[in-house]
Amino acid sequence: MTTPTTKHLLRAALLLGMILPAPVLAVGDTLTVANMTFRTGPFADAGTPLMDGQRDYMLMLNERDGGINGIRLNYDECETGFSVDKALECYDKAKASSLVTQPGSPAITLELLPKASVDKVPVLAPGYGFSAMADGKRFPWAFNPPVSYWDGASMMLKGISGDDLDHLRGKKIALLHLDGPYGEEPIPLLQAYADSFDFTLLPVPVAAKEMQSQSAQWAKIKAERPDFVLLWGWGAMNAGALAEAVRSGFAMDRLVGIWWSAHDDDLKAVGEAAKGYRALSWNLPVPDAEVIKDIRKYVIDAGKSQTPAEAPDKLFYQRGVMISMLSAEAIKAAQEHFDKRLISGEQMRWGLENLKIDDARLAALGMSGMIGPFATTCANHAGNGSAWLLQWDGNRFVKASHPLTADAKMIAPLVDQEANKFATSHAPWSLNEACKN
Repeated sequence: MTTPTTKHLLRAALLLGMILPAPVLAVGDTLTVANMTFRTGPFADAGTPLMDGQRDYMLMLNERDGGINGIRLNYDECETGFSVDKALECYDKAKASSLVTQPGSPAITLELLPKASVDKVPVLAPGYGFSAMADGKRFPWAFNPPVSYWDGASMMLKGISGDDLDHLRGKKIALLHLDGPYGEEPIPLLQAYADSFDFTLLPVPVAAKEMQSQSAQWAKIKAERPDFVLLWGWGAMNAGALAEAVRSGFAMDRLVGIWWSAHDDDLKAVGEAAKGYRALSWNLPVPDAEVIKDIRKYVIDAGKSQTPAEAPDKLFYQRGVMISMLSAEAIKAAQEHFDKRLISGEQMRWGLENLKIDDARLAALGMSGMIGPFATTCANHAGNGSAWLLQWDGNRFVKASHPLTADAKMIAPLVDQEANKFATSHAPWSLNEACKN
């Protein structure tokens, strides 16, 4: 039995990040965090740096700190190649042991949501997945911090309008998007904005087989002459879009991508010709951040990673670091709250629901400036953090805006509508009635 004094000391130690002697824990006790990877397949070029950043952060915690509060992390990758079928196999393999499942794509997330809800396995999809997952009452086991795709769409419109959406009245905005759940995700919200602010939305889908050659799509864009093109691309589609934009003479500063359309290598392939291109991102590249220095010291320079030496400076790698930070911080929050170092998946769910990433915490993590402050709650599983417009200067991405935030009042009705629709279509559906909006 834990006495009040013992409990108080344990909580204090956890707050301080101390490694406590704990004879009740067997040698070799670990906390498993499973991740679905796509280092192979059509999106491997983007997936590899993301996964490298996620893995290296977890390795760094083990090497530098001995894990989290004395418990080492078992970071377990399962390769999907971006295949839903393979992802379901990965999920079944890991669900009994992992504190969390990380799908890696909206399509996989949609398939896993009903299974994970029944199995009571937290689903962590940072900055992707189904935007309505932000509704913690209807999706108690799903999380998409620090921002959802609908947050992103709202911020993109703020960015191109100079924070005054009335400037979009009478304009035409094309959405060049991957033809699938990911690319279709922003359409309902963008159409609601178009109806409210009297601009024309022109969806231009790109089939998977057309990603590298988008001549038909750009012929349509050229004919329609939109004021802006929002790029909702992924993988090879982004490189194809950039090449076609240059070829067609489209003004690069009027082409604005979502955060998955901001891969350094895609832009470097175009180089100076892409100068002026902008992309929204919920993380900022900070090459000299303390956390990146520690990853280099304890993991890369120590020969414990195959990450290329230049990769840690780049946007996608650092986004991977941020993603693993969310898991690690949820573990710490749960350990503190439950006065336990070996937590369960259900306790991990509590940790994800009670993330508080403020400026002081980011400074303590060596991540100042790399991500905006945010917090999750029982009702809000996205956190509604901030993002920045970045601009390609011909060689690298630089910050090109103040922190942008989404219009929560505009998004809330759609979240309520779509969350209710999903829950109804998958009845019986488990709700968290304790959550109050």
